Amino acid sequence: MATPPPLSAAPSGGATGRMAAVQEMARLLRLLFEVEREFVRTATTLIYRVGEPELKYLLCQHVWEAAGHARFLRERGRELSGFGSDEDTRPALRAVFEEAVRPDHGPTALTGFYAVLKPALLAGYRHYLHVTEPLADWPSRKLVEEFVADEERHAREMAPFLKAAAHEVAALGEPGQSPTTAAWCDHLAAALAARGGWLGTNPPVPLPPGFRWEHEGRAYTHPPTCHRGRYPTCSSVFGHDPAEVPIVRPWLVDPQTDARVIRLMVYVWLMMEMDAVDYLATVFYDTPQAPFDLHFDLARHLWDESRHSAFGYRQLPKLGVDLMTLEHSLDLYHILVQMTPPERYAMMTMEFEAGSFPTKAHVMDRIRELNDFEADTLLAFDRNDEQNHVRYGHHWLPRMMALFGEPRSVEEFVRATQERFRQLAAIHGGRTPHSLPPEVRLTGEKIRRLALGAPGP
Repeated sequence: MATPPPLSAAPSGGATGRMAAVQEMARLLRLLFEVEREFVRTATTLIYRVGEPELKYLLCQHVWEAAGHARFLRERGRELSGFGSDEDTRPALRAVFEEAVRPDHGPTALTGFYAVLKPALLAGYRHYLHVTEPLADWPSRKLVEEFVADEERHAREMAPFLKAAAHEVAALGEPGQSPTTAAWCDHLAAALAARGGWLGTNPPVPLPPGFRWEHEGRAYTHPPTCHRGRYPTCSSVFGHDPAEVPIVRPWLVDPQTDARVIRLMVYVWLMMEMDAVDYLATVFYDTPQAPFDLHFDLARHLWDESRHSAFGYRQLPKLGVDLMTLEHSLDLYHILVQMTPPERYAMMTMEFEAGSFPTKAHVMDRIRELNDFEADTLLAFDRNDEQNHVRYGHHWLPRMMALFGEPRSVEEFVRATQERFRQLAAIHGGRTPHSLPPEVRLTGEKIRRLALGAPGP
């Protein structure tokens, strides 16, 4: 394949005339905006392909921070002549990110993003600081200085996970993976070098002989299941049998249930918002035509859900729960990945989140009996965030429906989506057997004994 042209910007480089200095810096800011925007859209595909909860949480944080970078770059860019009024990403940039998502192996894809694409972005920010005039472009410079610090921190935060990914790859011998992780990073680096780096400031390097764009030969599809690493799995953590599941639905609203039991169950519920993290992450890639502000709010939504899951992940061990006895539920991902992005988003915001308010309100009132400031605070912020998420749904669902040519009213669409979910649940739900036997896994009965300090096996 012929070497693609260098990254000519719109507005193009080599600006002339009285506003040339401003237009050149606007050109670079525009490229940086597009890179950050594409990172938000594509790095989200890593989240459900990696298994370690702390890594999922970190990716969600980085995506949210990248969305913030993009928004500030857009706001500053619009103050400068030549930034442009649209938000489109040029195909030459998008092609590199499309390539980056193609590995089937999550650790390989993660390494490509963080060993090749993110360092190139940091280099782009540093180049901007090197070429801009410090006083004239002070507003841009202060933003970029902050973004450089963020990118450097991202690299430090991800370093132990990249080490773990290398160990995982070595242990597995990358079965069926072609190329290896190292070869894949070389492949991505060549794709980026052919375009002169993200900003097009380096001389373009011809693609090596035999180079093949993977994304041109095969479409990306979400995996049929999400990865939960070493943790045990099941279909659902909710149910009615306290000998089978950890969250016993009737107990949550029964006034006779001890508040300490409810506290433990709601922490399990919060940790299982990992479900929301995984299936919401699929929506970004599937909506390349969405306005940036939609992706910005989705990134905030995603980060919120990861924090809610972390509430449970970090609080449960403090209350005596061995996390390796808590099975992770997979049903929602298995069902929702079969649905369109508007359907996934409708179920999340208009059904799951909106429908949780009455039960969570009751739970919050009960937990207040314990005078547990930390639990009260975590649940209050969870409630506040969920209210914002439903507002996002009311605002963005009609827009997402329009992007997919959906002519029905929101009310009709939501009703039809609820019915379609029930139909798909009958096919794709309940298919994940318990990884652990009842005597080992966390159940409602064990939660009650643990919370009340009662003796038991």
